[in-house]
Parts: sequence; C-alpha cells; structure tokens
Amino acid sequence: MSPDPADGSDGSAAPGGSAAPPPAEPDAVFDKGLQPERTLLAWRRTCLAFGVASLVGMRFTVGAMGILAVVVGVIGAGLAVLAYALAATGYRRAHHSLRGQGILARGGLPMLAGTAAVLVIGVLCAGYLALGLLGA
Repeated sequence: MSPDPADGSDGSAAPGGSAAPPPAEPDAVFDKGLQPERTLLAWRRTCLAFGVASLVGMRFTVGAMGILAVVVGVIGAGLAVLAYALAATGYRRAHHSLRGQGILARGGLPMLAGTAAVLVIGVLCAGYLALGLLGA
C-alpha cells in the first residue's frame, strides 16, 4: 500500500507518530557552506605555490650558489609537501570532529610547515641576492 499524501503521512513515521531522523552518513557534508573543504583547497593551492617557488628559486640560484641552492630548494619543496599532507590530515580530523561532536578540532602543524617553507624560500632568495652583491 502506498503512502497517502492526503493524511500527511509519507510512510516514514516511527511507531508512536514521531518521525525518526535518518541515520547520519559518515562522509556527509557537515557545513552547507563547505568551509572545511574550501580551507583544504586553499591550503592545497598555497602548498603548491610554495613547492613551485622553492624549485624555481633553486633553478635560478644554482649557478650562483651551487649545491647549496639544490639543498635549500629541495628542503623548501619538501616542507611544502609536508604542509600539504598535514593540511589533508587536518581536514579529515576536522571533518570527523564536526560530524561526530559538532565542534572543530584543528592543529597548527600545517601552518608551521608552511611558514618554514616560506622561510626557506626567503633564505634562498637572500643568499642569491647577497652573492650577487658580493660578486658585483
């Protein structure tokens, strides 16, 4: 027998007349504005930019700084990859925290790794400029 729309019943009422809430899906979106997802995408773009900047900086400074430029460039790219992985892990932790408890639990490790990547890029650029000034 099909539900009768005239009596307001959709066939999902629990015994006693109250409608039972549907079970929560573990991967369902918590925030309709997709705040955690947008944050993860922003971290991905930022980490990609840090990694590319480290490798491009290495490419342009290898003639003046030699193997030091390669080491610093690879360290900067590695820190960018670490920040990328930490951001993805932080997103999963935040997603599960929001779905399970309704509160946001985040750490600062992605920001620390990203800051370290920027500092390494800055050291590479400062070393290149210093060698350029000393050679001129």
